[in-house]
Amino acid sequence: DELALLETLDMGKPVRDARRIDLPGVVRCLRWTAEAVDKLYGEVAPTGPHELGLVTREAAGVVAAIVPWNFPLLMACWKIAPALAMGNSVVLKPSERSPLSALRLAALAAEAGLPEGVLNVLPGHGARVGEPLALHMDVDVLAFTGSTATGAKLLQNSGRSNLKRVWLECGGKSPHVVFADAPDLDAAAKAVAQGIFFNQGEVCTAGSRLLVQRSIREDFERFVAEGTANCQRLRQARRCAAGDINCRFVTRRVGCFGQ
Repeated sequence: DELALLETLDMGKPVRDARRIDLPGVVRCLRWTAEAVDKLYGEVAPTGPHELGLVTREAAGVVAAIVPWNFPLLMACWKIAPALAMGNSVVLKPSERSPLSALRLAALAAEAGLPEGVLNVLPGHGARVGEPLALHMDVDVLAFTGSTATGAKLLQNSGRSNLKRVWLECGGKSPHVVFADAPDLDAAAKAVAQGIFFNQGEVCTAGSRLLVQRSIREDFERFVAEGTANCQRLRQARRCAAGDINCRFVTRRVGCFGQ
């Protein structure tokens, strides 16, 4: 409950969603990775009779992880858990708009006995924290989720420093494509309505575009309007309002899309 409340205070999503979606996802990630720790093996490569070829899996070193504000703790754990499981140290930079759950996670890790320096959390703006991490010569791997423009800059920073490995999950402009032969247009419309409003639309897989075959356009528009109204009624019945937009910057962008 504490972590769910921190997500809501920081990010703006309903605490119901944080408890039922984000936190269970965090737990599944940590448990799955913990279970996999003793199931990663080396290999003996096929060679001639006078050679021995071994494939070993070793820690990369220091992993810098930069995560966004829409699913702060879940995104952090997706990067932290496998990195720690393989014996790396992690420097986590949460978004300056949502650092609270990451800071609390670090405190909980310390209480659980994680050695000092293995998990580090550095909140702050990208120019002050993210870019120095990307340029740091002692960082061996950089993992990032966020905008395509920032991802491109991080690749450049890798080239300017030590050619650290960079793993990117960038952008998101996902279209729904609906054809006339769809077996259930009503179900498709409900998925469209839920897809764009989930997490206040602040998710990389939000269906922010809708491509519909011309012959079913009018009928499908009606179905989508009904599906949207059903989403609103369902939230009212559950006494669970839609969450707040994260910050003024995002609110301005949403306003531009609406115009």
